[in-house]
Amino acid sequence: MAHLQEQLDAITANTRDLVQPERLAIGERAVEELFNSGIEARILPVGAAAPEFALPDFSGKIVRSSDLLALGPLVVNFFRGRWCPYCVTELEAWRDLYPALRERGALVAGISPQVPRQSDFTASQHSIPFPLLTDSGCVVAERFGLVWTLPDYMRRYSLSILLNIPFINGDESWRLPLPATYVIGPDGKILYGEAHADFRVRPEPEEVLRALPVFARSESLRNP
Repeated sequence: MAHLQEQLDAITANTRDLVQPERLAIGERAVEELFNSGIEARILPVGAAAPEFALPDFSGKIVRSSDLLALGPLVVNFFRGRWCPYCVTELEAWRDLYPALRERGALVAGISPQVPRQSDFTASQHSIPFPLLTDSGCVVAERFGLVWTLPDYMRRYSLSILLNIPFINGDESWRLPLPATYVIGPDGKILYGEAHADFRVRPEPEEVLRALPVFARSESLRNP
């Protein structure tokens, strides 16, 4: 199977073949401005205490980070939404590696600002076995240093391609998280963290797995 980044690069190449250069330039401008803002340097770093969260899954059940961490290390994947093919491809990579993750006594949770119904669609259509949680208004993502607000020209462009982010997210803020992956140890400390201003770049899940501590106990394996 191709590495995740190879799959994402194929999406980029296909997009460049299908989309007019002037429309591609809009997204490139947003990526460049976001990178120049220095946001990558402001994400919560390795060694910091991870903010606790209590967020609903698509059934409305509140999932608490403290409960997940009681079972072992936690991989947290912040993603933009089901409308993003890069995010869906990354979620599918974690789906395929989920058994290997559980063998290490770890769990994974996806977090996005999309409303629970959108996460329900995501889980159903892509057979995601782990919780997909709704971070309304990107409140939790902001505590990890990941949030940015789409500029006006990106809002107009999104609506022109029928991507209504306020409808998908259930608010008018136009806030999104940087796609990011964190590994949080059972003690609540960040063991791994990576986020990119360029949404087309993601860490390889195998690299993230290597950051997991040796932590396997029968209790965690019995309680996925």
